[in-house]
Amino acid sequence: MGEPFYISTAISYPNGRPHIGHAYEAIAADAIARFQRQAGRDVYFQTGTDEHGLKMVQTARDQGRDVRDLASEMSGHFRAMCDTLGIGYDRFIRTTDDDHYRASAAIWRAMEAAGDLYLSRYEGWYSVRDEAFYDEKELVEGEGGAKLSPQGTPVTWTAEETWFFRLSKYQQALLDLYNERPDFIRPEARRNEIVRFVEGGLSDLSVSRTTFDWGVPVPNSPGHVMYVWVDALTNYLTGAGYPDALTPHWPADIHLIGKDIVRFHAVYWPAFLLSAGLPLPKTVFGHGFVLHRGEKMSKSVGNVVDPLDLAGLFGVDALRYFLLREVSFGQDGSYSAEAIVTRVNAELANAFGNLAQRTLSFIAKNLGGALPDAGRAEPADGQLIEEVVVACAGLRTAFDDLLLSQGVEAWLRGVSACNQYIDAQAPWALRKTDPERMHAVLRTLVRAIRMLAIAILPVVPTGAGHVLDILGAEDRDHAAIDDDGWYERMVNSGFTIAAPTPAFPRLELPAAAEEEA
Repeated sequence: MGEPFYISTAISYPNGRPHIGHAYEAIAADAIARFQRQAGRDVYFQTGTDEHGLKMVQTARDQGRDVRDLASEMSGHFRAMCDTLGIGYDRFIRTTDDDHYRASAAIWRAMEAAGDLYLSRYEGWYSVRDEAFYDEKELVEGEGGAKLSPQGTPVTWTAEETWFFRLSKYQQALLDLYNERPDFIRPEARRNEIVRFVEGGLSDLSVSRTTFDWGVPVPNSPGHVMYVWVDALTNYLTGAGYPDALTPHWPADIHLIGKDIVRFHAVYWPAFLLSAGLPLPKTVFGHGFVLHRGEKMSKSVGNVVDPLDLAGLFGVDALRYFLLREVSFGQDGSYSAEAIVTRVNAELANAFGNLAQRTLSFIAKNLGGALPDAGRAEPADGQLIEEVVVACAGLRTAFDDLLLSQGVEAWLRGVSACNQYIDAQAPWALRKTDPERMHAVLRTLVRAIRMLAIAILPVVPTGAGHVLDILGAEDRDHAAIDDDGWYERMVNSGFTIAAPTPAFPRLELPAAAEEEA
């Protein structure tokens, strides 16, 4: 087994169906997990649903339903989204799982044993939509003078008996953490926001509720359930075996989350862990929002789209490729039906898909599918392989640094070099004038296409996997890009290439796309 690597998404709040932001986060996490598996890491990838809290209670009440039944149904939609989009999670956790109740009770007891929990009375502002408490100084004025959260959501005055966590005690410890480990919060803009927030002073945090009972019961405190973020954050520990012996995967390498919940993960979560005497995660990465034509999606505007509808219109690989290529990781990005079709056709279908299709079809048709022999090599062959090696290395370096869009851009330089090479060498002309040279050109292209397919596999696993299947690649998820002996082994085995079908067909803009996407 390789070195452990633990990546998690935020667990999704299932009071509504999945949207494109949920899909983007899951796709990005999956691409990172697949990339790390390729590198030989022992990957554990967790996602799931966060099912407790007042929002779920209110949604169930509005629908006249039992909250547990609602949670089960809606959680199923998120699991279906992951499965449809090829998200290779190791565990889909639900906060209603029995082992999660046990983990949540255990971290509560650990924080209590540290002297960091006390019973008092909370009076202040609470946003049901954010499931968050806010100080008066954080509120903003809305229309008609209404008080709103910093996110612009309604807040209500709440007063109840509650357990408090001594968050204020950990202010300096958190500032020291951010200073000593600058990569704990990424990207830098998120880190700067959190540092300013903590420097402004931390108040103790209300961590239990008594006005409803849909949550994890507080140990030895009848009538209290845990604040939803206490048990939500604990899911990452549950997946690592807590409260029993932690697996080698803890501490988590990356908590991948939306930028709107960085505070919970970069302030509350490390403070809880410090209190409980547990190791801290290595990185909290707050990605940006995916906007529709530059606008935030809203039901009232009517621009909310089900990501499964997009996958149905354009294909899973196309959606994965577009989101990871188009959106600079950590920043906001925008999509539209035209943008998806334009980007995917230009880069995935026309550039790489067409390269693979015409090369492999040519071999199947003109060589009976037999892999070309050495032929007569020229300097251009070695130069192309070197350019492709550099491009694939560029993708790996970028992905290691969570620069996903830049990684795909580096990969495209290798694809472009291959297309320039095949146009310049023209194997279809060499077939009649110089068969020996044709063999060398095709051999070079097959090697390059294999390397490029392996490199992009984490992004487009179905299409790239199809190319590798045509090439007879074994254990493709762990195949080495720079395996120089691969070609000779395949030739010696007598392997032949069957007439291929396109791995990345061109997209057409559906007539209804503008209405649906």
